[in-house]
Amino acid sequence: MTEPAVDAYPAPGAPTGSTPARSPKGLDLDRLAGYLGTHRPELATGPLRATLIAGGKSNLTYLLHAGGQELMLRRPPLGHVLATAHDMAREFRVISALAETDVPVPAALLHCADADVIGAPFYLMERVRGEVFRSRAQTDPLGADQRRELALAMMDTLAALHTVDPARVGLADFGRPEGYLGRQVRRWAGQLDRSRSRPLPGIDELRDALAASVPEGVNTGRIVHGDYRLDNLLATVDPVTVRAVLDWEMATLGDPLADLGLLLTYWDVLGDSDLAEGNPVADGIGPRAGFPTGAELIDRYAGRSDVDVGPLHWHVALGCFKLAVICEGIHYRHTLGQTLGTGFDRIGEMVSPLVEHGLRALRDR
Repeated sequence: MTEPAVDAYPAPGAPTGSTPARSPKGLDLDRLAGYLGTHRPELATGPLRATLIAGGKSNLTYLLHAGGQELMLRRPPLGHVLATAHDMAREFRVISALAETDVPVPAALLHCADADVIGAPFYLMERVRGEVFRSRAQTDPLGADQRRELALAMMDTLAALHTVDPARVGLADFGRPEGYLGRQVRRWAGQLDRSRSRPLPGIDELRDALAASVPEGVNTGRIVHGDYRLDNLLATVDPVTVRAVLDWEMATLGDPLADLGLLLTYWDVLGDSDLAEGNPVADGIGPRAGFPTGAELIDRYAGRSDVDVGPLHWHVALGCFKLAVICEGIHYRHTLGQTLGTGFDRIGEMVSPLVEHGLRALRDR
């Protein structure tokens, strides 16, 4: 399970916000050097340097200088890691499998399942140059045409992902497509129970309403990203190109409408609400930020995919429930002092509006 959104890859030449340290929090470079010396000796030549790019809301991402190269290292967050969450092996496997498809992904270089090396499993991948667009400070300077092209490229890339044959890329056993939507409700209900730290009005009603109205999936068996949104893409705008899709820890085989429902939750529910301004999850997306509407995005996707889009109300409600649970988990970790970085104080505010919108989506079907 990923949590929204601050794992970032800097734009070329952009400041990372911190000075490379000998061992930034969460990454023991001495132990890493020993591991690389055994498993990838070409990366262990010379001293290692690492900078925490961003972290605490999701997996921690470091820019690593090793063997004369710039690489990215990913590991789970500190503390209160939810069950089945932050799966490094899952991320590594799916980006390895997609390397030869039309879905742009970083090259996967090394996976380590041994938590004793740096304190958690991790993997290394290539550093892809580009920018993660997540704030109005980044998207406001873009022209209207660039914003539109960027949003449409986002949907074209998602359509490309959903047309990949899992068996052809070695992912036939990557998940259990049958019953996927029902399991999603049960999974996030379980995550909620492990993250409760305060009263959450309406969230149990939303959980029960979703469980009682699970639609029959007609698109099962597709590769689902699990947290697809603009700031999980690495892109350029001159020309507009999606360079890489990031953050694959929730990927599985299932119903692609779940990706669309969650994307609309970010885009229309958060991005077009009062919560968007200055919010680290929704500040730079949606119609308020000058992008096309969610309906336009779905039309673009439908024109480039063989997926039966159909009504998306239930899937948006699931996206609201899922994101509410994620935000509550971040809020809980923040109260325990187990987050790194800034922007956590408003995450808890998002839970109630998400629950309310999810309930409305089900009532308005």
